[in-house]
Amino acid sequence: MAGDRGYNPRRTACTDPEMPMADTENSPLARRLEAFLEETLPVDEAADMERKLRDDPKLRAQLADVIARRDRGDHSVGAVWQRERLTCADRSTLGSYLLDVLDDDERKYLEFHLNVIGCRYCRANLEDLESRRAEKLPIDGLSIDGGRRRRVYESSVGMLRKP
Repeated sequence: MAGDRGYNPRRTACTDPEMPMADTENSPLARRLEAFLEETLPVDEAADMERKLRDDPKLRAQLADVIARRDRGDHSVGAVWQRERLTCADRSTLGSYLLDVLDDDERKYLEFHLNVIGCRYCRANLEDLESRRAEKLPIDGLSIDGGRRRRVYESSVGMLRKP
């Protein structure tokens, strides 16, 4: 059996037929390990999972199983939806949220996505936009303080002539 040969991080249920599957694909632990890999766990839970992974060889074997299943290619609608972040807002929508110009339904969805779902990806983008706004740095090539208008004017000063 697998226990007779000791722990080998390269031997998983996917590579060794004698080793039983560490966890089922839909178990809560497998879903948490997937979330850990996708970096979608809250920061404190991710730190706790990382600590447990360092200390527990069996948990590392389960993580290896999850990685192997993932590498085989999961093309379900849910997996593609999550992997491609289809529910995440783009930066322009997040900028509109900061400027408070979204319609009510979009604003409610974005607040749910940020505060209830706790999307770290969108939260990081929003925090970046907020910091750029506070520092009056250009956001995607556009300056908040009208710098774009000034640059266009300065670049065309010699081009405009009176008739």
